[in-house]
Amino acid sequence: MCAAVVAAVLAAALAGLPRPAAANPPAGTFAERLSGHGGPVMDVAATPTDALTASFDNSVGYWDLATGTARWLEGHRAAVKSVTRLSPTQAVSSGDDFSAIVWDLAAGTPIHRLEGHQGTVADVAVSPGGTRIATAGWDGRIGIWSADGALERWLTGHDGAVNAVAFVDDATLASASADGSLRVWSLATGAETRVLARHGFAINVLAVNAAAGWIAYGAVDGVTRVASLADGTTVADLSAGRRPVLALALSPDCGQLAIGDGEGHVMVVETNGWTVTSDSAATARGPVWALSFADDAHLVAGGIDDSAAVIAATGITAPVLGAVQRPFLRPPEEMDNGERQFQRKCSVCHTLTGGGDRRAGPTLAGIIGRPAGTVPGYRYSEMLSHSDIIWSEATLGALFDLGPEHYVPGSNMPMQRITDARDRHDLIDFLRQNTE
Repeated sequence: MCAAVVAAVLAAALAGLPRPAAANPPAGTFAERLSGHGGPVMDVAATPTDALTASFDNSVGYWDLATGTARWLEGHRAAVKSVTRLSPTQAVSSGDDFSAIVWDLAAGTPIHRLEGHQGTVADVAVSPGGTRIATAGWDGRIGIWSADGALERWLTGHDGAVNAVAFVDDATLASASADGSLRVWSLATGAETRVLARHGFAINVLAVNAAAGWIAYGAVDGVTRVASLADGTTVADLSAGRRPVLALALSPDCGQLAIGDGEGHVMVVETNGWTVTSDSAATARGPVWALSFADDAHLVAGGIDDSAAVIAATGITAPVLGAVQRPFLRPPEEMDNGERQFQRKCSVCHTLTGGGDRRAGPTLAGIIGRPAGTVPGYRYSEMLSHSDIIWSEATLGALFDLGPEHYVPGSNMPMQRITDARDRHDLIDFLRQNTE
């Protein structure tokens, strides 16, 4: 069965599942925008009535597509990179906290946490029968888990980060890596059975139509190819010269393949004959990271915005994402060095004021003199919750100099340093002036 048809079957079973909003409007009735995240949208999984979005704000949004209202699934300790449905009542997501989570959608709570990877879990996939979960780790490993969260085995053999996984059937998995290879695995033995491509550049995303015998892959160099599942021979080359390719989505009837890239375009291709039916700039600026068909005529797309948008598969006449200038994309000459450091290094996760924005990190309002781990309502790591650190110019300087992973090991803060003393000084001076 085509993987997208499985999604359609699940959608049909969702009628009795509580929605994010009270109403259950007819399928195909869509809000134009899904707004409420506090960071870029990295992945989306849609049905004709609802959608799941994975965001840099550490959360998963569970949306009623008709009203554009959401419930929030909170449990990840870092950016969420991937999300998909496990069953009519469950979903699974993965992210930068080295884990995946199985969710109860009705309750909005975690059921199982899949742990063991030693790096970002960049992608997650569910077998057609819903009995297995696969996780793609930047530690070079693939985890195979039962639906109840038990680890079955690790698949090893890639020479780099694993970026994408896709089930061919209940017993066979495909994987793609930063090492440029596209491999197929037997889940019964854990052995690699064949290599379908050695591309030479990192492969980012996959889409499979097992019934038709092909797999599509998109790579960092802008190449999108369709290969035979049997022997890897090229079925179609859909490369448009825009790099990198960041998203692939197959329509519920398997008749359309959508391709999103780093230059903000969405191209839709008819899979019977491989002809381009639309090619539109979906963003005014920034990439398209997330694509999923809600039905055969509509896509949900996400990127650098704090929201996702519903777009027509037949194409759009004007960009629907990226219209608002993100502060970190402002020209450097418009900012002094302290503000520039903040916008580039901090603004995606933190606000300067005590507003209600959903962000990966707590507000920085009043940061100077504040004990670490004390902003009400923010879910801190155990390390910061029990820390005796008082944020000052000295402690912030040490944080940025050593890097969070060394200064506060075990915290949720991203691993980064500001090595230049002048940059650290200017950033802290900017925070002192703008967070009081």
